[in-house]
Amino acid sequence: MMDCKQALVEAQADLEKAEVILRKKGQIIAAKKASREVKDGLIASYIHIGEKVGVLVEVNCETDFVAKNDKFKEFVKDITLQIAAANPLVVSRNDVPADVLAKEKEIAAAQVKGKPQNVVDKIVEGKLEKYYQTVCLLEQAFVKDAEKTINDVLTAKVAELGENIVIRRFVRYQVGEEIAGKSESAGKAESTPAAS
Repeated sequence: MMDCKQALVEAQADLEKAEVILRKKGQIIAAKKASREVKDGLIASYIHIGEKVGVLVEVNCETDFVAKNDKFKEFVKDITLQIAAANPLVVSRNDVPADVLAKEKEIAAAQVKGKPQNVVDKIVEGKLEKYYQTVCLLEQAFVKDAEKTINDVLTAKVAELGENIVIRRFVRYQVGEEIAGKSESAGKAESTPAAS
Protein backbone atom coordinates (compact mmCIF):
# COMPACT_ATOMS: atom_id res chain seq x y z
CA MET A 1 0.00 0.00 0.00
CA MET A 2 2.84 2.38 0.83
CA ASP A 3 4.44 1.73 -2.56
CA CYS A 4 1.15 2.63 -4.26
CA LYS A 5 0.83 5.80 -2.23
CA GLN A 6 4.43 6.83 -2.98
CA ALA A 7 3.92 6.15 -6.69
CA LEU A 8 0.77 8.29 -6.74
CA VAL A 9 2.57 11.13 -4.98
CA GLU A 10 5.52 10.86 -7.38
CA ALA A 11 3.14 10.79 -10.38
CA GLN A 12 1.15 13.75 -9.00
CA ALA A 13 -2.04 11.63 -8.77
CA ASP A 14 -1.83 10.47 -12.42
CA LEU A 15 -2.88 6.79 -12.24
CA GLU A 16 -1.22 5.80 -15.54
CA LYS A 17 2.11 7.34 -14.52
CA ALA A 18 1.85 5.73 -11.08
CA GLU A 19 1.33 2.32 -12.70
CA VAL A 20 4.46 2.81 -14.84
CA ILE A 21 6.44 3.82 -11.74
CA LEU A 22 5.29 0.69 -9.89
CA ARG A 23 6.12 -1.57 -12.86
CA LYS A 24 9.62 -0.07 -13.12
CA LYS A 25 10.13 -0.55 -9.39
CA GLY A 26 9.07 -4.18 -9.76
CA GLN A 27 11.62 -4.71 -12.54
CA ILE A 28 14.39 -3.24 -10.40
CA ILE A 29 13.44 -5.49 -7.47
CA ALA A 30 13.29 -8.54 -9.76
CA ALA A 31 16.70 -7.75 -11.28
CA LYS A 32 18.25 -7.52 -7.79
CA LYS A 33 16.78 -10.87 -6.81
CA ALA A 34 17.58 -12.66 -10.11
CA SER A 35 21.02 -13.75 -8.93
CA ARG A 36 19.73 -15.38 -5.76
CA GLU A 37 19.64 -19.17 -5.71
CA VAL A 38 16.31 -20.97 -6.00
CA LYS A 39 16.18 -24.35 -4.27
CA ASP A 40 12.50 -24.73 -3.51
CA GLY A 41 9.28 -24.48 -5.48
CA LEU A 42 6.58 -26.61 -7.01
CA ILE A 43 5.93 -29.07 -9.77
CA ALA A 44 2.39 -28.58 -10.99
CA SER A 45 0.20 -30.29 -13.52
CA TYR A 46 -2.82 -29.29 -15.52
CA ILE A 47 -5.12 -31.44 -17.62
CA HIS A 48 -7.38 -29.44 -19.90
CA ILE A 49 -11.11 -30.14 -20.16
CA GLY A 50 -11.62 -33.09 -22.48
CA GLU A 51 -8.32 -34.62 -21.37
CA LYS A 52 -6.59 -33.91 -24.72
CA VAL A 53 -3.90 -31.51 -23.41
CA GLY A 54 -1.72 -31.92 -20.32
CA VAL A 55 1.07 -29.82 -18.82
CA LEU A 56 3.79 -30.43 -16.24
CA VAL A 57 5.80 -27.42 -15.06
CA GLU A 58 8.53 -26.80 -12.50
CA VAL A 59 8.64 -23.32 -10.98
CA ASN A 60 11.29 -22.59 -8.36
CA CYS A 61 11.60 -20.04 -5.58
CA GLU A 62 14.03 -19.48 -2.72
CA THR A 63 12.12 -20.86 0.27
CA ASP A 64 9.40 -23.35 1.13
CA PHE A 65 7.56 -20.49 2.82
CA VAL A 66 6.93 -18.89 -0.58
CA ALA A 67 6.38 -22.28 -2.24
CA LYS A 68 3.46 -22.85 0.14
CA ASN A 69 2.07 -19.33 -0.39
CA ASP A 70 -1.31 -19.19 -2.17
CA LYS A 71 -0.15 -16.34 -4.42
CA PHE A 72 2.82 -18.41 -5.60
CA LYS A 73 0.57 -21.42 -6.18
CA GLU A 74 -1.84 -19.25 -8.18
CA PHE A 75 1.05 -17.97 -10.29
CA VAL A 76 2.20 -21.54 -11.01
CA LYS A 77 -1.36 -22.51 -11.97
CA ASP A 78 -1.51 -19.52 -14.34
CA ILE A 79 1.72 -20.73 -15.95
CA THR A 80 0.26 -24.21 -16.54
CA LEU A 81 -2.82 -22.62 -18.12
CA GLN A 82 -0.60 -20.42 -20.30
CA ILE A 83 1.38 -23.40 -21.54
CA ALA A 84 -1.78 -25.38 -22.28
CA ALA A 85 -3.39 -22.49 -24.16
CA ALA A 86 -0.44 -20.88 -25.97
CA ASN A 87 1.74 -23.94 -26.65
CA PRO A 88 5.22 -22.42 -26.20
CA LEU A 89 8.20 -24.52 -27.24
CA VAL A 90 10.81 -23.19 -24.79
CA VAL A 91 11.00 -21.05 -21.66
CA SER A 92 13.14 -18.22 -23.06
CA ARG A 93 14.80 -17.10 -26.30
CA ASN A 94 18.11 -18.39 -24.93
CA ASP A 95 16.62 -21.89 -25.11
CA VAL A 96 15.83 -21.82 -28.84
CA PRO A 97 18.29 -24.24 -30.49
CA ALA A 98 20.81 -22.55 -32.80
CA ASP A 99 19.81 -24.71 -35.78
CA VAL A 100 16.14 -23.77 -35.37
CA LEU A 101 17.05 -20.10 -35.13
CA ALA A 102 19.24 -20.34 -38.26
CA LYS A 103 16.37 -21.99 -40.14
CA GLU A 104 13.93 -19.25 -39.07
CA LYS A 105 16.40 -16.57 -40.23
CA GLU A 106 16.80 -18.35 -43.57
CA ILE A 107 13.03 -18.58 -44.09
CA ALA A 108 12.50 -14.93 -43.15
CA ALA A 109 15.31 -13.78 -45.50
CA ALA A 110 13.91 -15.87 -48.38
CA GLN A 111 10.53 -14.17 -47.98
CA VAL A 112 12.04 -10.73 -48.69
CA LYS A 113 14.57 -11.72 -51.33
CA GLY A 114 15.68 -8.98 -53.72
CA LYS A 115 15.51 -6.08 -51.26
CA PRO A 116 18.58 -4.16 -50.06
CA GLN A 117 20.56 -6.04 -47.38
CA ASN A 118 19.90 -3.44 -44.65
CA VAL A 119 16.14 -3.75 -45.31
CA VAL A 120 16.37 -7.55 -45.32
CA ASP A 121 18.24 -7.48 -41.98
CA LYS A 122 15.58 -5.29 -40.34
CA ILE A 123 12.72 -7.42 -41.67
CA VAL A 124 14.44 -10.64 -40.55
CA GLU A 125 15.00 -9.12 -37.09
CA GLY A 126 11.32 -8.16 -36.86
CA LYS A 127 10.20 -11.63 -37.94
CA LEU A 128 12.50 -13.23 -35.36
CA GLU A 129 10.98 -11.04 -32.63
CA LYS A 130 7.51 -12.26 -33.67
CA TYR A 131 8.83 -15.84 -33.64
CA TYR A 132 10.17 -15.39 -30.09
CA GLN A 133 6.81 -13.99 -28.98
CA THR A 134 5.15 -17.12 -30.31
CA VAL A 135 7.48 -19.89 -29.10
CA CYS A 136 9.11 -18.46 -25.93
CA LEU A 137 6.96 -18.72 -22.82
CA LEU A 138 8.42 -15.62 -21.17
CA GLU A 139 7.72 -13.47 -24.24
CA GLN A 140 4.16 -14.63 -24.90
CA ALA A 141 1.22 -12.37 -24.14
CA PHE A 142 -0.40 -13.54 -20.90
CA VAL A 143 -3.67 -15.31 -21.72
CA LYS A 144 -5.44 -13.57 -18.82
CA ASP A 145 -4.17 -10.07 -19.75
CA ALA A 146 -2.78 -9.59 -23.27
CA GLU A 147 -1.27 -6.24 -22.24
CA LYS A 148 1.36 -8.14 -20.23
CA THR A 149 3.91 -10.77 -21.16
CA ILE A 150 4.62 -13.78 -18.96
CA ASN A 151 7.92 -12.09 -18.08
CA ASP A 152 5.95 -9.03 -16.86
CA VAL A 153 3.78 -11.27 -14.69
CA LEU A 154 6.86 -13.09 -13.37
CA THR A 155 8.63 -9.82 -12.57
CA ALA A 156 5.58 -8.52 -10.70
CA LYS A 157 5.34 -11.76 -8.72
CA VAL A 158 9.04 -11.54 -7.74
CA ALA A 159 8.45 -7.99 -6.49
CA GLU A 160 5.26 -9.00 -4.67
CA LEU A 161 6.65 -12.09 -2.93
CA GLY A 162 10.16 -10.74 -2.36
CA GLU A 163 11.98 -13.78 -3.70
CA ASN A 164 13.59 -14.82 -6.93
CA ILE A 165 11.27 -17.03 -8.97
CA VAL A 166 12.39 -19.13 -11.93
CA ILE A 167 10.26 -21.01 -14.42
CA ARG A 168 12.68 -23.91 -14.74
CA ARG A 169 11.09 -26.23 -17.32
CA PHE A 170 7.88 -27.62 -18.69
CA VAL A 171 6.44 -30.36 -20.85
CA ARG A 172 3.19 -30.05 -22.78
CA TYR A 173 1.43 -33.11 -24.14
CA GLN A 174 -1.35 -33.11 -26.68
CA VAL A 175 -3.18 -36.19 -27.87
CA GLY A 176 -2.17 -37.01 -31.44
CA GLU A 177 0.91 -34.76 -31.66
CA GLU A 178 4.10 -35.99 -33.28
CA ILE A 179 6.40 -37.59 -30.71
CA ALA A 180 9.61 -36.57 -32.51
CA GLY A 181 8.37 -32.99 -32.85
CA LYS A 182 8.43 -30.06 -30.54
CA SER A 183 7.73 -31.93 -27.30
CA GLU A 184 11.32 -33.22 -27.13
CA SER A 185 12.82 -29.76 -26.67
CA ALA A 186 9.93 -28.20 -24.77
CA GLY A 187 11.02 -25.94 -21.99
CA LYS A 188 14.11 -27.86 -20.89
CA ALA A 189 16.19 -24.89 -19.81
CA GLU A 190 16.22 -22.42 -16.95
CA SER A 191 14.95 -18.88 -17.06
CA THR A 192 15.02 -15.87 -14.82
CA PRO A 193 13.06 -12.63 -14.99
CA ALA A 194 16.00 -11.07 -16.82
CA ALA A 195 16.11 -13.86 -19.43
CA SER A 196 14.04 -12.11 -22.04
